[in-house]
Parts: sequence; structure tokens; C-alpha cells
Amino acid sequence: MDAVSPGQEMYRWMADLFPICRSLTGDGVRETLRYLGDLLPGLRLHEVPSGTQCFDWTVPDEWNIRDAWVADMQGNRLIDFKASNLHVVGYSEPVDTVVTREELDARLYSLPDQPDAIPYVTSYYKRTWGFCIAHDQREALGPGPFRVVIDSTLAPGQMTCADLFLPGRSEKTVVLSTYVCHPSMANNELSGPVLQTAMARHLMQRDRELSYLLVFVPETIGTIWYLSQHLAEMQRNVVAGFVLSCAGDDRAWSYLPSRNGNTLADRTLLHVLGAYHPEFKRYTFLDRASDERQYNSPGVDLPIVPFARSLYRHYPEYHTSLDDLSVVSPAGLDNSFTTLARCLEIIENNRTWRTTCLCEPQLGKRGLYPTTSMKNGYCNKVNIIIDYLAYADGTLDLVQIADRIGVPADECIPVVRELVAAGVLAPVE
Repeated sequence: MDAVSPGQEMYRWMADLFPICRSLTGDGVRETLRYLGDLLPGLRLHEVPSGTQCFDWTVPDEWNIRDAWVADMQGNRLIDFKASNLHVVGYSEPVDTVVTREELDARLYSLPDQPDAIPYVTSYYKRTWGFCIAHDQREALGPGPFRVVIDSTLAPGQMTCADLFLPGRSEKTVVLSTYVCHPSMANNELSGPVLQTAMARHLMQRDRELSYLLVFVPETIGTIWYLSQHLAEMQRNVVAGFVLSCAGDDRAWSYLPSRNGNTLADRTLLHVLGAYHPEFKRYTFLDRASDERQYNSPGVDLPIVPFARSLYRHYPEYHTSLDDLSVVSPAGLDNSFTTLARCLEIIENNRTWRTTCLCEPQLGKRGLYPTTSMKNGYCNKVNIIIDYLAYADGTLDLVQIADRIGVPADECIPVVRELVAAGVLAPVE
């Protein structure tokens, strides 16, 4: 039997998680994190009470929903939460009433330019209620009146977050962060958590020089709470990190820099994309829209950047019911896994290097250079050795030298190990 690829495994997890109705808080988040916890021994859940102050924010009340619908007076459901959990505005308060068509229209959200898509709409911090509907369906609703029911609760409770710490030999830490707060959307919501879970399982099985902190939180408020609890420690130890989102499709890659624009995470991701996905699209920090906003905010200033294929807001299915399991694929998830693994391998091995010899070292006596010389006789490995040593002046790290010599940094790593073993290259502490 053929082995199951990481992408196939992640796609299966996505299919299991897709029907769950998630929001900032509530049982859907807990169900999602319990599922991931079964895959990740050691995943810690944290329940944060409503009303908890987190810097300038306050954890909202907990929201749960059981059912919702809009029906005609004969009881026929015209909008049905059970058909799609995007039909209800997130955090809608409970309601049971009869409304006119005009009154209903004031509570409806649709997209005239995407008439077959149900939009994703929320109102976390102002109490209201509403329904989301495909525009074609909205046009066909009829004159009314309508019975409107939202069977939900919105009351003090808990916000659920989770983290997993994988210690390495060093306290220097790489952060992987993702969000678990959207209902049934595949690329925008689920590609990040499943990619992070697959990478965590991979990291558990390997030798680790660096430590890894994996954070699963509701977007924005969850990240702000986490930073309010751990900021000093993270500022002391974090050397790089990625916010994982929109990483399951097969389209072009995206690069969105940190506010600083020159962190190790920036340089590593930009290097890997340039080497393996040169068709990637560049954005600016002004295009930020996910939790990199919090990690890069003034006074926090953590070296963390987005990791995405089609960037949020920049693909047509984003924040609609069209972002279903057909938008993602095992191949797209596999590609994201490989790309992220490359980035982490490079960060693990990133050092500033210097040659231990004045002038070029004699490589032949160390078995690193051909003993006979002829035109065009250098192999690619010899070229990498010679060029790498030429830039190993004690001021450039692995990624910088790889950029200078035009060789993927992960291809340089085994060469560097040989040069260190031969005593001609040493790290600068």
C-alpha cells in the first residue's frame, strides 16, 4: 500500500473539521481544538473568562448556536442554518419574531457581484442579529411576512485557546501561529490549523536545535490575550515565526513582509519563494489582515510574518461559502508542507560563518576538491564550496550567503556541515 502523504492526511482532517461552526468563542472552537489535540499529545487548552482585559481589548461573551432559519408563513425554511452555518451573522443574539420583507431586508447580507455566494459576516462587539444569503436567493424570497428564529446563546462564558511547546537544545524559539475562529471555510479557516498540526507532528519526530511554540487561537482577540500573557518571554526568545493561513490551494504563493521587513523570517521566506516559487506575488505590510498585525505592532515587534498561498482578501472565494473543500487540494497542502519545512530547516541551521583560513583553504587534501584540474571540471558542489567560502567573512549568515551565490540555502546546509567537519568553516557566536 502506498504511504499517505502529509497533504492527503491534512485534507482528511479538513474534511472532518469543515462542518463545525466555529466563532471567537464557544463549543465549535472547543470541538476543533479537541480534534487537533487528539493528533498532538501535549496540546494545552486555556479557558479565558469573558470580561478578561487584554491590553486595550476585553474578551467578549461566549456565543453558541443550535439552529436558525427564516421561513414563510407555511413553515417552509427559506434560509436554513443547517444547510450552511454561514447563513447566520456570527454572534447573532437570539430572536423569534415575525417580520415584513422590508424589515428582513435590513437584516440580510448578500453579494450582488457574487450572486451564488453566501458571505461571511460577523458582529462580535455589538449585539445584533442577521442572516447571510446568496444574492440570487435573496431576490427570490417573495413579499413576506417571514418567521425569523435564531436559537443561540450569548452570555458570559469562556474563550478557548491552545498552545504546544516543543523544546529544543536552545531556548531560541520559532513561533507557528494560526486561528480557529471561522465557520465552514476551507482555505481561509482550516488550511492553517491542519498545516500547523502536520508540521508539529513532523517536528516531534526530529532532532531540534531550536524550540518551537505552536499557538492555536481565535484571530485578533486570542492573539492579543496570548501576547498579554507571554510577551516578555516571547520578546526574549523568539527568533522567527509564521502566521499560517490560506495555505491549501494550488495558486501562486504570496509574500507579505513584517513591519521591519528584514527579520530572519522575512529573509528566509523570501529566499525560499525566490528559489522554488519565483512566480510568487509581493505585497506590502499595508496589506496585512491577520495576526501578523498583533505580532508586529509597535512595542511587541516580534519577527513573525504571514505564510500563505493565495493571500486573504486576494482570492475570489475568500470569506464566502465558495471557499469550500474544492478550493484546496492534497497537492496544494503537500506543497505548503514542503515549503514550510524548508523554511524551518534553514532557520534551524542559520548561523553567521567565517572561514578559518587566510586565502582559500586547500580543499583537495580534505577530499573536497578534485585532484586533477581541467576546463569545465568543477562540479556544482565544488562551485558551492568555493563561492560559499568566498563570502564567509564573519558578517553574513547562511541565508545571506545563499542569496549572494544564488543557491537555495537548504542545498548549502550539507556543504556547510562538510566544511565545518573539515575545519575550514566556523560559526561566529
